Amino acid sequence: MPVFIIILQKDTGSALVFFAFILLFYRIGLSGWILVIGGVATALFLFTLYLNEIYAIAMITAIFILFWIWNRKSRKKLIRNAFIYGLALFFIAVSNLGYNSVLQPHQKMRIDTLLGKVDDPLGADFNLNQSKIAIGSGGLFGKGYREGTQTKLNFVPEQHTDFIFCGIGEEWGFLGSLVICFLFSGLVLRILKLSERQRDPFTKYYGYGIAGVIFMHFFINIGMTIGLLPIIGIPLPLISYGGSSVWAFTIMIFVFLRLDYR
Repeated sequence: MPVFIIILQKDTGSALVFFAFILLFYRIGLSGWILVIGGVATALFLFTLYLNEIYAIAMITAIFILFWIWNRKSRKKLIRNAFIYGLALFFIAVSNLGYNSVLQPHQKMRIDTLLGKVDDPLGADFNLNQSKIAIGSGGLFGKGYREGTQTKLNFVPEQHTDFIFCGIGEEWGFLGSLVICFLFSGLVLRILKLSERQRDPFTKYYGYGIAGVIFMHFFINIGMTIGLLPIIGIPLPLISYGGSSVWAFTIMIFVFLRLDYR
């Protein structure tokens, strides 16, 4: 419900953050098959957008026929396969409808450029191209503190907020970027370790929720700056400029530390 309500407010980036709680649900007892289904659904969604629904339906139909031949002696498995086939067809139709009706034009453009369907170097691709140029130009050791040409000359838009990782990659290079990744990984693992030792279920689940939120921000922010994920307004926790983001993450972490102390 929170995801649906936030999407209605045209803020897809904030809605995606709620999927960070999958880690919490999995810890509580969510079936691993749910995660597998989610991965397959994501792959089918991207395949549908990359080609079109006709190709996606043809692929699903071919797979269904193969499983029908393989399980033709089992009535129970045939019914199960037919049910999954119907769900897949419904998902393809919903994916296409949602892409055309729910997403905003700029969001669709970002997905199209990520999938390579649209080439717009001076428009939708501009931010991403400048981001990759900045990170790539840093090389192994970087250009030095405040010596990055792409960021210092403001070629990279929003370099102090959403694209702040570009400055790290250009000024400190691959090794500096690796240090940031290790620091975030260490922070997430430390929170998970502290969560596991809690005797109070609320504190344990609260810790897993924080770890998931931090990881989701970290993963999406860096992924979008290097061209692996669509560009959305997700800050890099405790690094991106912005009072509300810094306060939110600081309060979440310190509430957890207080609960752990208790």
